[in-house]
Parts: sequence; C-alpha cells; structure tokens
Amino acid sequence: PDVLAIKQTLYRTGADSPIVSALIKAARAGKEVTVVIELRARFDEKDNISLAAKLQEAAVHVVYGVVGYKTHAKMCLVLKREGKELRNYVHLGTGNYHPKTALLYTDYGLFSCDKDLGEDVRRVFAQLTSLGKVSKLNKLLQSPFTLHSGIIAKIEREILYAQESKPAKIIIKVNAVVEEQIIQALYRASQAGVKIQLIVRGVCCLKPGIPGVSDNIEVRSIIGRFLEHARVYAFANDGNWEVYASSGDLMNRNMFQRVEACFPIESKRLHQRILHDLDTYLSDNSQSWLLQPDGSYKQIHRKKNELAIQAQTVLIQELQS
Repeated sequence: PDVLAIKQTLYRTGADSPIVSALIKAARAGKEVTVVIELRARFDEKDNISLAAKLQEAAVHVVYGVVGYKTHAKMCLVLKREGKELRNYVHLGTGNYHPKTALLYTDYGLFSCDKDLGEDVRRVFAQLTSLGKVSKLNKLLQSPFTLHSGIIAKIEREILYAQESKPAKIIIKVNAVVEEQIIQALYRASQAGVKIQLIVRGVCCLKPGIPGVSDNIEVRSIIGRFLEHARVYAFANDGNWEVYASSGDLMNRNMFQRVEACFPIESKRLHQRILHDLDTYLSDNSQSWLLQPDGSYKQIHRKKNELAIQAQTVLIQELQS
C-alpha cells in the first residue's frame, strides 16, 4: 500500500511477459504505472505493439520514447512512501527484461535505493515521458548525452596516471567495439603504457598487438554455454578502481542513436564481485579465443600441468555454492 508509482522501460520482453502482467496488476491496484516501450526493437515489433495495447487497456501510461532515438536503457523505478518521506528504489541492468534471454544470457542487474542514483533515474524517466530538457545527472552516464564523452574522459585519465607511473589499467567487457573515437583513445592509452584487456563477444574493429600502436591491448572472446551479454567498464584509477555496468556497447548507435544508461557499481561487495568475475574471464584457458593483429582468432590452450579454467563453469559453481 505504500508504493505510489512504478516506472519501467521495456525493449524486449516477450509476448507472455510476467513483468507486463505484474505492471497490469499494479495499475489495477491503483498504482500510477508508466511504461516506456520501444516499438522499434528489431524482431520484437509485433509483440511490443500488442503489449502496448494490453497495457493501455489496463490504464497504464504508455510512452513510446523519444523520436529518432531507440530507448535501449534497462531501468525500473519504484516510488514508495516511508513514513513522512518518499524514497526511490531503482533497478538498472545490462540485459532485457525478458524471461527467455534471462535464462540464456549473462547479465548484471543492480537494485539500489541510493538517493543520487534514484534521482538520476527519475530525471531520465521525466525526460522520456515529457520530452523535457535534459537534466544534469549525478552519477549516471547517459547516451546520447554523456556516455561517449564520459568513457573517453576516463580513458584519458588512465593515460595521465600511466604518464605519472601510477597504477593504470582498463578492463572492458562488451558485445562489440566499433566506435572510432573510443578506439583511437584506447590506442593512445596503449601507447602511453596503459594495460588494456577487452572481452568482446562479437565484432571488434580495434586491432590489438600492433607494435607502437596497440602493444598493450589484448582482446579475447569467450564462447560457452551462455551468451555473454553484460557490458562492464572498469578503470584502475590510480588503484581506486571504478566499475560501471551499462546497457550500451562501444558502437555508434549505442553512443549517439539510443537512450542508454551506464551506472556505477559503488557497493564494495558488488564492486569486488564484478572485478573477480572479470579476472575469472581473463583466466579462462578452455573457452577463450584471442584476437590477432590480422583479425583472426586463436584459441587459448592451457599449458601442460596447468589447471583447466572454464570461466562460465567457475562462476556458476560459485553462485550455486
């Protein structure tokens, strides 16, 4: 009874989505429910049009995003009354609110009641639902506004640390690396001595291991039982690691043609968990392929007497224990 409003983005969610059913139930219980649904989600257009009509019939306020930009961010906000105060609870994710892909993809999701983060999500929803002026955000990096420049700024900061002989390293896990300016920034970082490790599931236009250009860059791909889908950006930051998770990849469309949300992982426990996961992926010697300077891939083979490490299997066992 203390929940006053729910706001949710839906990109891909399936024809029989339990989340849609829950949103309809909430609306019928008298909650103010707003859904930003993307009708142009490739291959899901028909389902999303049907879901939009279904939601509207239940008195849900349905918005179709911003003209010219796909709403690809994965966000949910719940406004709750607690005593005399109102508090925002948010969920931010790297993957879709889809019951089938949730079983097949690896992704991260963050639940938080952090005041600044909650206010950021509220402002983004206000922007999406009212087409209002973009507000300055406290913690989120949002495309098409601050995500691209924010990532480049963090790469440039690592370059400065490397030049001062301070700890400088970048670990990025994404589905694709295509955006030219970020690739050039990573090349500059490599030349400055920053160690860069990229885990890229799909297309990678960056060429690693080129003398004088990308000597300090390693690119690997993990193939396993699950499709690697999480996007993570981690920066050593002079030993005080910064970790972000995001709905967007390093592609032109994600940076400039979509609404994306990139959010900081500030909880020490979750921060360490993600860094541990990245280290596990980088230790994989059974299902990893390294990208070569000529664009080919070579599988990593474990050395004689070396323990076999399959990252996905290790992470599953840890989560089940």
